[in-house]
Amino acid sequence: MEYTILILLLPLLSFLAIGLLGTKLKPCTAGLVGTITLGAVTVLSYFTAFKYFTAPKVDGAWEAFPAYDVTWLNLGEKLHIDLGILLDPISVMMLVVISTVSLMVHIYSMGYMKGERGFQRYYSFLSLFSFSMLGLVLATNIFQMYIFWELVGVSSYLLIGFYYTKPSAVLASKKAFIVTRFADFFFLVGILVLSYFTQTFNFTELMSGDGSIFSSAIGASFMGASALVWAMALIFIGGAGKSAMFPLHIWLPDAMEGPTPVSALIHAATMVVAGVYLVARLFPIYLGYTPEVLAGIGYVGAFTAMFSAIIAITQTDIKRVLAFSTISQIGFMMVALGVSTSMHLNHGDHGGLGYMASMFHLFTHAMFKALLFLCAGSVIHAVHSNYMQDMGGLRKYMPITHITFLIACLAIAGIPPFSGFVSKDEILTAAYGFSTGMGVWMTITAGLTAFYMFRLYYSIFWGKEYKVTNGHTPHESGRWMTFALIFLAAITVVGGFIPFGKFVTADCVPYDIKLDWTIAAISVAVAVVAILLARKLYKKENEKPTELATKISGAYKLSYNKFYIDEVYMFITKKIIFNGISRPFAWFDRHIIDGAINGSASLTAWTSEKIKSFQSGSLQWYAWVFLAGVLLITILAIFV
Repeated sequence: MEYTILILLLPLLSFLAIGLLGTKLKPCTAGLVGTITLGAVTVLSYFTAFKYFTAPKVDGAWEAFPAYDVTWLNLGEKLHIDLGILLDPISVMMLVVISTVSLMVHIYSMGYMKGERGFQRYYSFLSLFSFSMLGLVLATNIFQMYIFWELVGVSSYLLIGFYYTKPSAVLASKKAFIVTRFADFFFLVGILVLSYFTQTFNFTELMSGDGSIFSSAIGASFMGASALVWAMALIFIGGAGKSAMFPLHIWLPDAMEGPTPVSALIHAATMVVAGVYLVARLFPIYLGYTPEVLAGIGYVGAFTAMFSAIIAITQTDIKRVLAFSTISQIGFMMVALGVSTSMHLNHGDHGGLGYMASMFHLFTHAMFKALLFLCAGSVIHAVHSNYMQDMGGLRKYMPITHITFLIACLAIAGIPPFSGFVSKDEILTAAYGFSTGMGVWMTITAGLTAFYMFRLYYSIFWGKEYKVTNGHTPHESGRWMTFALIFLAAITVVGGFIPFGKFVTADCVPYDIKLDWTIAAISVAVAVVAILLARKLYKKENEKPTELATKISGAYKLSYNKFYIDEVYMFITKKIIFNGISRPFAWFDRHIIDGAINGSASLTAWTSEKIKSFQSGSLQWYAWVFLAGVLLITILAIFV
């Protein structure tokens, strides 16, 4: 499958072409170039998935193989960094996810971004983002993944800060960049520790099942834990930063300052789920050699899922509700991976139901979350506001957006037969298999999800009637935008029946989906109760939500202000680090280091001022200096 190199080259060429030609291209031309390119990438991705999953199996399993592989850097006798394309069930599934969501964002943006200043720049950044995400999931080794991981960070910085004249967008892009770079430092250290002991970056070698490759890392210890445990924990911190796990979640809600289609791309494709993909890619190591780290990942995911769901209940900016929803859903995926510690990686279990559920939920979530964000963009496009209080009764103005948004809400709430039901209830089944406490915790979180999503739905499309002001009447979005909504809604309806949950296994062996129908019935009942409660509070305009918020004002205020985590960070960085710990170092830097540098610069400037006459351009002066020099050398030669 050497042709798969085109999946990477096409968006890279699109980025270069649109970026270099810039304003020389008409906006429509730039958009069409980017969209047609992603269309070709999507066709190639679908063809690759079809060809891969219909290929003959070897010993009942699909083959994991590099379709393209070249050595880039030799770092010693054994250690080297390759660049290539690795095809296995998880990477092929991600090809389909990324190409589908990215194509829909490209198509949708043709309508949403029409008339925007910097339209060409926007499409060049979209192509760069798509290239980065595709390179990340197709990487043959962990260092290549890290390179594209950083490219994704750069791309997100450019897209979040697209409105660079808007201070809040600039601050949001810097915040996202700094927080994720902080986490990526730990990721890099983890990679270096792992490669130092194993003498390889290659995924195929790391996943070979040969435990001897980790023997030296297991034998070395630091502070009571093996070097392998430290390496895998540090690598997860990088994933936690990218996937906005607590306490590194603070960048993602602010990332909503970018254009709404960008939010869909960041939340639905690889940017935010990259941490989940990273843990899934290294899952056999976590499961087989560092189960304590994997269990920790599960607990972090469980806390993050509940924490974010509670915050989402009180937010009034519709994009921020969806942002905290994403953080919560990523938490579900991390839980699914973490609870696999109670299972074993063999042909009888294939890595456990938790691993399967996580990957399947990644797939289904990508589709309905992209749909939710694009529907939100359609609403914002119609009413020119992000806030619920400026909406209401929009269903009669925007019927397509209304129906597609409802479909996505039903999916994320876990109502059958929509796609989120199957993947979410697989996670709940795995959670109960780990412990009853974990299962109950995640069931409650799922109920909160249903409540805040239908709070959002009723507040936008029902509730108080939208007031037409200044002759502005909301209307349905254009054909570019509605096509993307309908396409994603169709996948959301049937996504639970697409067998990626069966195909995407840790050991490439097909796996049968397992649901506990008792658990599923309980979770659906909880979701229905939550939806009915949201309906009672928000379907019609009333004072009940205000009265309830007043009764629990303390808890409401905590949730509305996101538990003041941002304020805690600001206190630590400003008061403790900048004005406390770092102040003596700042004085030393300002007066000693800068003084030495400025002093050497002043000395250089003074010297150059004094000797610059030697290069005056006057031949007479040059002749005089030459003769004086000859006389001086002659005198020194005679008398010294």
